[in-house]
Amino acid sequence: MTAKPKVRVQVRPIGDADREAVGVFLEANLNSRVPAAAWARALDVPWQVDRPNAGFMLVKGDDVVGVQVAFYSERLIDGRPERFCNLGAWCVLPDHRIDGLRLLKAVLAQEEYHFTDLSPSGNVISINTRLGFRFLDSATLLVPNLPWPGSGEVVADPAEIERALSGAELQIYRDHASAPAAHHLLLRRGSAECYVMFRKDRRKGLPLFATLLYVSDPAAFAAMARPLGRHLLLHHGIPATLVEQAVAPVRPRMSRTVSTQRRRMFRSSSLQAAQVDYLYSELVCVPW
Repeated sequence: MTAKPKVRVQVRPIGDADREAVGVFLEANLNSRVPAAAWARALDVPWQVDRPNAGFMLVKGDDVVGVQVAFYSERLIDGRPERFCNLGAWCVLPDHRIDGLRLLKAVLAQEEYHFTDLSPSGNVISINTRLGFRFLDSATLLVPNLPWPGSGEVVADPAEIERALSGAELQIYRDHASAPAAHHLLLRRGSAECYVMFRKDRRKGLPLFATLLYVSDPAAFAAMARPLGRHLLLHHGIPATLVEQAVAPVRPRMSRTVSTQRRRMFRSSSLQAAQVDYLYSELVCVPW
């Protein structure tokens, strides 16, 4: 009897035509709380970028057996255009774990990118460290969202937010206005304004947190933390806010330090940690 030829596992770039299959794979094998359609939508980023792919996938015959998602962007850093690649979901079926590192290496082999991994977990952290990634400062404060009154207005209307912003902040807002996991608010008191972007987050499986992703004016944010907390509690049902010091280096009243921090990592030959943020990434695209 002639033996059947062995089907080779191949590494292929994820193209637009692959988004649906990748979404089905990730819902089934990584996080079922995120439907396949939501995964597929997340891969179609809302900002303009000339991207080479949406990551890489392992394919055996017609079957997807592994995925490394990637989110690309071009940013102005100190007046220079810099190209970023954010590593998103990395998931490989148990029978093909030996090939999993091929996915990560395929992404990292792309030249002229700065790489970020903003949600590494488990042994991914040690793998990243061996591949030259460094840690970002992810020191975090937890602020209770209480229904107390406070001085200041919280604007949630998209049209009003867009009218109030200008320059780089307006561009950030427009790039992220339709990002699936990003929520946008404008804090206003007198002439002071602060644009805030946040995502709804889970800790220990509990969907009780708002994680701040961008704060345009940390001092104004600190002054209006109470009305922001009230809005998040009453309008979004979120009882606590997570404030990473890299995003807003202030300490709102009644905040406390979180003992277990989320690790954030980056790899760059020229940029420093202070030049890396959480925008244009998996954090704004995937609502898990």
